[in-house]
Amino acid sequence: MTDQQTHDAHHKKSNLVMWVFFGFIAYFLITEHWAHVVPYLPWLILLACPFMHLFMHGGHGHGSGHDSHDEHGAQQNHSHHEEK
Repeated sequence: MTDQQTHDAHHKKSNLVMWVFFGFIAYFLITEHWAHVVPYLPWLILLACPFMHLFMHGGHGHGSGHDSHDEHGAQQNHSHHEEK
């Protein structure tokens, strides 16, 4: 085993230990302080709505009048002709 492989294995193990530690911290914070958080949950959910809208739509600007593009950048054809 090379020094790099040993370092990578040690790094993975330390990351696992860190995430387990953070899991314990999160569990105890939530269980011990749940009564303080519950009254504010409806407001936190409402506060999350504008952020979700902003981040999910990517700030593309509604109704800007620009031609729309699909996710690959190709321009979409918005003609209203009937297909035969």
